[in-house]
Amino acid sequence: QVQLVESGGGSVRPGGSLRLSCEGPRTIYSIMGWYRQGPGKQRSLVATMKDDGTTTYADSVKGRFTISRENLKNSVYLQMNNLKPEDTGVYFCNVEVWSNGLTYWGQGTQVTVSS
Repeated sequence: QVQLVESGGGSVRPGGSLRLSCEGPRTIYSIMGWYRQGPGKQRSLVATMKDDGTTTYADSVKGRFTISRENLKNSVYLQMNNLKPEDTGVYFCNVEVWSNGLTYWGQGTQVTVSS
């Protein structure tokens, strides 16, 4: 079982910034990423990063969000700038373990963007 610890959520005004962090146990992760679930919406991809550095972003966050990972710390980060009300939701860390291909979810962290 892989337990992921997320932090960094909070409440900000439109145009503000937040940085999410997610740390997992020591192992090799083939993919690390973030998903979000807005009020009344399904969970959807925000950004992912493969172990080779390849990134994927949702169109709605391109140019505003940046994903990064620190393999030695088994961590993935999401820098969110110029936040908009529609970015509001619960953000979930997601990882795929290289050795067995299984995926795991964090507990989620709330991000609220409101004036």
